[in-house]
Formats: sequence, structure tokens, C-alpha cells
Amino acid sequence: MSMMNRKTALLVVSAVLLMAACGKGKQDAPVQYVKTAKAQRMGDAAEMSYPGRTKAAEETNVAFRVSGQILRIMVDEGDYVRKGQVIAQMDPRDYQVQLQATQAEYEQVKAEAERVMAVYEEGSTTAAAYDRARYGLQQITQKLANHRNQLADTRLVAPMNGYIQKKLCESGETVSAGMPVVRMFGGGDVEIEINVPVSDYAQQENFTSATCSFEVLPGKEFPLKILRFSKEANASQLYTVRLGFKGDYDRQKITPGMSTLVYASYHSPNERNFVEIPTSAVLHLNDRVVVFVVDPKTSTVEERKVELGTIDLDGNIQITSGLKPDETVVTAGARYLNDGQKVKEIQPTSKANVGGLL
Repeated sequence: MSMMNRKTALLVVSAVLLMAACGKGKQDAPVQYVKTAKAQRMGDAAEMSYPGRTKAAEETNVAFRVSGQILRIMVDEGDYVRKGQVIAQMDPRDYQVQLQATQAEYEQVKAEAERVMAVYEEGSTTAAAYDRARYGLQQITQKLANHRNQLADTRLVAPMNGYIQKKLCESGETVSAGMPVVRMFGGGDVEIEINVPVSDYAQQENFTSATCSFEVLPGKEFPLKILRFSKEANASQLYTVRLGFKGDYDRQKITPGMSTLVYASYHSPNERNFVEIPTSAVLHLNDRVVVFVVDPKTSTVEERKVELGTIDLDGNIQITSGLKPDETVVTAGARYLNDGQKVKEIQPTSKANVGGLL
């Protein structure tokens, strides 16, 4: 065999071996097992859930309007009281002495004013003296009324019918005017209070409906209506929302202080083409945000760039661009994939087939 023929034969053999090696490598490429989920279309209404707590519609801290030492508190936590009932008594001694002194001053000024006014009627004094007497009498009269009110305010009375929720002070303590002594709530309607993030607060005009549920009343949901939004966020950047019950509810079992879960729906006209997927499907690769989309015909994956929206409380994230409804995305194992790689979906285990043994 000539040198040229040997070289040609060698090239042919090398090419065949190379093709065989490539074919064998492609055939032996590992198939990655992955978990998947379908992209769900976001409807016209997005539902959010919030933990909440029941509150009395009427709730207030009750305080003395004057300062002093509390002699005694006549109520205990849980007591029902009626409007005007005395619930605490302050030591009145200083205010009694003050009133007695003002009463004596009043009698003196009144007698002098009446004398000046009588003389003025006879024309024996000036108009200026008459005015001083008249204004002096008005001033001491108001002072006397104020000191009478202060003595009366040493008795703390209930501002409404309701229940004593908490005693904030004890007998013997000295309190300032306006310092809460007890907290009470009315015996009427119950409301629900929740806190929402700024993204949901901005959607308050799109609110459509709300319901709530309680662990003590399984299987029951109660329709709600929004009463008011707070205008200022708290330290956690949350806004307080008060909701009331629509129609009847179990007043014997639903009482102030109970935990509840509130489901609120918002109309989302701009989200009709958006989808949502589990957050575990999203990968951040350098400056790109991607998901791996499974082609059901070829069982291969496509790396797809997407744009993100908001995350809901259920752990799903909104995809505003790059993904269509019902497309299948990889939710577990995506970090080990390459574009075009073959995958096999792990089927969920039946509840009746514990451990996948059947």
C-alpha cells in the first residue's frame, strides 16, 4: 500500500472512531431528574391572606381627668359595667379643700358685687366700678364651677356599657390626669383588625371582597366589609385595616381578642396576561433572571429569561414577561441543568402509596 493510501485509510478510521465516540457520549449523557409545576394564569381577582385579631367596635382607655392617688378600684377584669357606673375613686381631700376655699371667696366677691351693682342703680358709683364688680363675679363663678368639676372628677365613671378588659393601675398608685386606669370595650359589635404591606395598601381601590375563618368554627367563612384604612404605616411599614362583619355572626363564640385568618380579593385588570409559579423555579444567573421550561415533546429544557412581579403569601411569584400559562417549569434541580438538556419529571407520590413502594 502506498504512503498516500495508508494516510487516507488512517483518516477514514480516525473519523469513524471519532463519530463512534461522539455517538456513544451522546447516548450516555445523563438524564436529570427534576420536579416541575405548571405556570398558572392570574385571574381578574388576586386573593391574599392575612392573620388578624378580633377587636371590639367600641374600645377605650378610661382615665381620671385630674391627678392624685387612687383610693380604690371597684371593678375586676371581665366585669360588665353600665354607663355612668363608678369604677374607681381618687383621694378627694385636696380637691375638697380647694373647693371650700373657692366657695368662701365666691361668697365674698358675690356680696361685694351685689353691693356695687345696687349703688350703681342709685347713681352713686361709676360705670367702671360696676363693670369691675360684674366681671369679677363672672370670673369667680367660673372658678367655682371648675373646682366643683375637679372634685366630681375624682370619681371615675364608665363612659359606656361594656366589659373591663384590663386593669392598668392598682389602688394606692398616684396617677396623672389622662393616665389610663382601665381598658374597656363595649358589649356590641366585634370588628377585625389586620396589617397589610404597602403594595396591598396601594390596591385598596381595587378591593372587591373579603372573608374570614376561625379555628373554633371549622368549615365556616364569614363575609366582611372594609371599614377604614390607616393613613400612616407603623414601624414595620404595615398599614392597619379595620373590617366589619356583613350580616349575622356567632356573637357567643366570636369575641374580642381571637385570632383569625382574613382572605381579601383584589381586582387586577392589568394582570390578566400574567402567570405565577413557585419561587423555587426562579434562578438568578449573573444579571439575568431565568427559569427552565420543559418541552413535553422532547423532554428537554429551555433556559428562558423572565421578568418578575410580586410574591404572595403562599410562596408563588408573579411572572410579568417571558412565560405563558400552562407552560411547565422546573421547580427542583434547575441549578444543575443546561439549556437543551434532557430531563425526566419526578411524579408526585400518591398519598395511598407511602414511600413510593407500590
